Amino acid sequence: MSSSLILICVVAYSIMLFYITWWTSKGANNESYYVGNRSSKWYLVAYGMIGASLSGVTFISVPGAVGTAQFGYLQVVLGYLVGYVVIAYVLLPLYYRLNLTSIYSYLKQRFGNSSYKTGALFFIFSRVVGAAFRMYIVVNVLQEFVFDELHVPFFVTVAVFIILILIYTYQGGVKTIVYTDTLQTTFMLISVVLSIIFIMKDMNLSVTDVYHKISDSQYSKIVFDDWHLKSFFPKQFFGGMFIAIAMTGLDQEMMQKNISCKTLRDAQKNVLTFSGIILIVNILFLVLGALLYIYANQDSIPLMINAKGKIISDNVFPTIALHHFGTLSGIFFIIGLISAAYPSADGALTALTSVFCLDFLGLKEDDSKTEEEKTKIRHKVHIAFASILFIVIVIFKLVNNDAVINNLFTWAGYTYGPLLGLYSFGLFTKFQVKDKLVPFVCIASPIICIVLSENSIQLFNGYKFGFEMIILNGFITYIGLWLVRRKA
Repeated sequence: MSSSLILICVVAYSIMLFYITWWTSKGANNESYYVGNRSSKWYLVAYGMIGASLSGVTFISVPGAVGTAQFGYLQVVLGYLVGYVVIAYVLLPLYYRLNLTSIYSYLKQRFGNSSYKTGALFFIFSRVVGAAFRMYIVVNVLQEFVFDELHVPFFVTVAVFIILILIYTYQGGVKTIVYTDTLQTTFMLISVVLSIIFIMKDMNLSVTDVYHKISDSQYSKIVFDDWHLKSFFPKQFFGGMFIAIAMTGLDQEMMQKNISCKTLRDAQKNVLTFSGIILIVNILFLVLGALLYIYANQDSIPLMINAKGKIISDNVFPTIALHHFGTLSGIFFIIGLISAAYPSADGALTALTSVFCLDFLGLKEDDSKTEEEKTKIRHKVHIAFASILFIVIVIFKLVNNDAVINNLFTWAGYTYGPLLGLYSFGLFTKFQVKDKLVPFVCIASPIICIVLSENSIQLFNGYKFGFEMIILNGFITYIGLWLVRRKA
């Protein structure tokens, strides 16, 4: 597939997004930007959240990781389902009862201003790096397969994508994202399904043949029972459960869309519907990953190797889709890839702007400024965070040496853990805390976790931490808050 054709796909898709942006942002105000005027249709939010939740990480990294992790990622996804039930029946009722625009304002009501700012700041750190991880993987694929050939520097590619996202989220915010995410989710799912169909057709396989082919292969193992491994079932399952609670239920980007629904019942239907679909979609990605490796082995397709002689798993899907399936497959792959990239960055940019404007600048309660003045400040913050994302993505290009899915969840374990501890302590105890000491507790907890993780083999008889690190981090934060508690 030629570079010029890929470029045409990117431009055509972007034009379609800008049309939707123009249509949805007519008459938009600050309330539209933050919570979509609380009028979003729950089924649109549920469907669109699939794209925002999966992103380019799932689109590229999950199929690629099947080569080493087999179907082990499904253990994490099963944990997600339990986490989403907790979100629907514990967190969402809290957010609606308090009528929150920023979910971190709960911490102010419960503990005090220092806890509130700490929670919001940890979200900003988490979301900046998380969004950079997600966007990096997509931009990097386009860079390697398209823009390197055109001699376009990586930083220019990143800048162009950041500017495109900046433009279409600049005015409408959540009101726009609910619709653009729906479109992007559709194209991403079509791309995955068609990729599976292309492989089946090329290998002359029926659905039954696919099942037996994967079952008989080395890629089909789901449950891992060696407690030393990061893929040990309890680590993955409970890690997935708490990752869902933290990265969705305690994440302003994801909850901003949920609380834009008209009622709590609509928001709950949204989360539960979303959780069922997310299971099916992740199974599709794992099936695709297994078929990609089976196809590559059968046809002796050379895959990209890193300096250590290992397959670069994040390049497996793009290599086969763009160079071995034909033009039609390549077009749908590129559209699916872009569809996976935009939701992860547009929602992050909107949420980061919302948290900073609401939680640090206090724009919603500031009666000294007109609506026009608040909008101008919001625009400046929006541009500032777009610039920060650009810088972090470029830095990540220089240091990345692992599948992005692993980097993403490792970072989540360190940064979302304190949020998990804060909300757990607030919800399940009646104690107050010494508010000024909360930032020190929340900073100390990830540092302790990093030390334990780096030395776990020596300290714990060969044990390696995996996705369960987020549970340990939250527990250490909880204990720290207990130590600085005071009676209600």
